[in-house]
Amino acid sequence: MDDEIQLFKDADGLMVVGDEAAVQRFLVSEGLPSKGPGTRRLGTVLGGAAGLAQTASERAAESGLWMKVTKESARRMEKSGLRKSAATGLETGVLKGPKGQVGGFVEFAKGAGPLKSNPTQLANVAAVMAQLAMQQAMDEITDYLAAIDEKVDDVLRAQKDQSLAQMIAVDFALKEAITVRDRVGRVSEVTWSKLQNAPTAVLYTQAYALRRLDALAEKTERKNRVGELAKAAREIETEVRQWLAVLAHCFQLQDAFSVLELDRVRETDPHELDAHRLGLKAARKNRMDLISESTERLMDRMHTAAGTANAKVLLHPTASREVVHARNHVEVSVVDFHGRLGIERDQESLEARRWKEAAVEVRDKALEKGAENVEAARRLGTETLDRAKSATSRLSSGLAERTRRRREGDAENEAGEEA
Repeated sequence: MDDEIQLFKDADGLMVVGDEAAVQRFLVSEGLPSKGPGTRRLGTVLGGAAGLAQTASERAAESGLWMKVTKESARRMEKSGLRKSAATGLETGVLKGPKGQVGGFVEFAKGAGPLKSNPTQLANVAAVMAQLAMQQAMDEITDYLAAIDEKVDDVLRAQKDQSLAQMIAVDFALKEAITVRDRVGRVSEVTWSKLQNAPTAVLYTQAYALRRLDALAEKTERKNRVGELAKAAREIETEVRQWLAVLAHCFQLQDAFSVLELDRVRETDPHELDAHRLGLKAARKNRMDLISESTERLMDRMHTAAGTANAKVLLHPTASREVVHARNHVEVSVVDFHGRLGIERDQESLEARRWKEAAVEVRDKALEKGAENVEAARRLGTETLDRAKSATSRLSSGLAERTRRRREGDAENEAGEEA
């Protein structure tokens, strides 16, 4: 008897479902990770919700794996022959291999596809994969907030705006709802009723944070003096990470609500599940675009300020260096933020970010060296002037002394002649 592996792929993830040994053979043969960042064991998440009960055993479902799609894994899967659903956009297929095979090639079963004749179950699978991708994104944002050592709650408590206070309450409510959902296996009417105002409160907070970023960007406008630019740049560098952290937290809460929302629609309006999933995907992209536009405006202003400062570095070396330094650090923060949220427009690999940081260091050192050269030139000019003054003084003194002696000699000669 052959082993059977079911594959499901969308733009964000690849889901492999089957016997544990067969799944592991497939992952090894394709060079794909079976654990680590970007992978999630499915456990009982598939069950009836994903509609796999009739095509895979309970054990197979529990041994399934979801992994985040990378450029490398997407390239590897291009040759697999997965069939794409025009309705859901989900790519599916079945792989078969001889039972007991230790490793190596697993043949693709041509013409086969899980749930091929059941669009409702395929929509369920697509919804589950969307939920898994959002849960992975939530985990990555949690790691991001920990990595930048920014306590969002501290930032929120320091503010008096009502929308920020509401977001803290939404955070508590969503965590409670997810805990109940994980225990019960569904989102009940009681749980759902507690979350009715959650999206609005989070949107208020997101709008507030975006306004704060715009206000930071405006600090550099109409400031032509390098000293003023340096002061504004220092303020921006201090505050920008805080508001990026707030935006990341907003994004995390919106994903959490979407995960619960898909569960609720699956139970109450299953025929609308796929359309609702696509609607949530479009709304999520719109949020990304809005955030990207705001952060890019900030970076444009910072680049302009750095250009102004560089043009006046010889006159204001210290202040110019501060502006450029702030611009570089803000840029690294924004790129990291974009990468964690999945904003591809400015996303950079870790290697590229390391290169940027190295370039920043070289640029700072060059600027410092330039400032040192300016200071050295000033010192040289001062020393030359001092030497010139000293020489002029010595020359003047010598001339005065010779004139005095000549006059004294002339006076003595005149006295001798009179005698």
